Amino acid sequence: MFKFTKKEWAYIFYDWAESAFTVVFATFIFPGLYTFLSTDGGGNLTNDQSSILYQVIISVISILIAIMSPVLGTLSDYKGTKNRFFKLFFYVGVVSSAMIPLYPLFPWWVVLIPFAISYLAYNATNVFYDSFIVDVTTDERMDRVSTTAYAFGYLGGSTIPLIIGVLLITFLEGTLPLQLTFLITTIWWVVFSIPFLKRVKQVHGIEPESQPLSKSFARIGQTFREVQKYKKVFLFLIAFFLYIDGVHTIISQAVPFAVNAIPEVTGENVNNVLLPIFIMIQLAAFVFAILFSLLAKKFKTEHLLLVTIGIYAFISLFGFFINSVTLFTILGLLVAVAQGAIQSLSRSYFGKIIPKEKANEFFGLYTIFSRVAAFMGPAVIAFVSGIVLAINQTSQIENELFPGAMRYGILALIVLFFLGGILFNRARKLPTDYLDQ
Repeated sequence: MFKFTKKEWAYIFYDWAESAFTVVFATFIFPGLYTFLSTDGGGNLTNDQSSILYQVIISVISILIAIMSPVLGTLSDYKGTKNRFFKLFFYVGVVSSAMIPLYPLFPWWVVLIPFAISYLAYNATNVFYDSFIVDVTTDERMDRVSTTAYAFGYLGGSTIPLIIGVLLITFLEGTLPLQLTFLITTIWWVVFSIPFLKRVKQVHGIEPESQPLSKSFARIGQTFREVQKYKKVFLFLIAFFLYIDGVHTIISQAVPFAVNAIPEVTGENVNNVLLPIFIMIQLAAFVFAILFSLLAKKFKTEHLLLVTIGIYAFISLFGFFINSVTLFTILGLLVAVAQGAIQSLSRSYFGKIIPKEKANEFFGLYTIFSRVAAFMGPAVIAFVSGIVLAINQTSQIENELFPGAMRYGILALIVLFFLGGILFNRARKLPTDYLDQ
């Protein structure tokens, strides 16, 4: 029987902790609140205008993360620094999240300020969290630890706070249930992060030196200049950039897409209609994440990744035809099959093919490609949706069978999965001679 060490359990349970932020603030309840506030709750925006504005905000935050990540990564390569950086952004994220429940006291758009700060800090902590995997386990155990972490995130952080939120919204009225949901989620994030904060320490790194900032930039430049030496790593990162773009976009835009594409889902009833579906999807995602952790013992990681990329390509195609809650539920279950596996196996695969002493630097690059992809996806959807919306307004023809302009942007994501799969297939065949040097 596979047994985890205390450090591995601490790593796993941070996913349990931080997934609460993912589902409540970044994926479901806050986007639903934002949609209501910006349309029917005082913002007077249309559904299309609201979704485009939200995608622009997420894109700007993603650009900032992409700019910060390599610097943070290289600075935290110095021994003893990674834990300090992690704690700094963790506390900033927690404090700003705790301010979001104050939203009824201000104009509707003010809530975007603490959300943007907390979302930025949350993503910054993940730069370090992802790289900590090389400090808590070995290459042989990495797939199992990474997939189990995602599985526990779905089971606990992505589900329990959401269920609490559903119950509060169902039995209480006014703004109080949402305020309590945001507050409970913040407390959840703090409490279940304690084992990680106490037990996980940086193991791999380089010795401290003078002028760390300038030398960190120099190391980034050197790594890029040595691209031929790390050809497998960089080709994988390009492939990852393409396919993870689609993954992040589909996850983050689920609620705006449902409001835009499904006539019976509106800003007022979005939580009541979609929350039960989302809970079911999270539970299914837990089961499939565990399944892929078992499959990783029998099949190569790269083969499993190719399967999940193919599933997401089909999801982007199927998404174009969504026009009912039933079809949206089927789409969500397809996402549940591949979501945890494609993220966790990408992380563990990357951890295996990079030099351990440069783990933070390389995971900083990993985050660059991830965050820039998170910018590109919403930007593409905003661009394509804007063109379709303009054409519809000019022609004054409305597609009653497949309403909403956003579905065309979702369809465009299939190109990213296709190209990402081709490049990953090439990257996996390259050698890792640099690890022996």
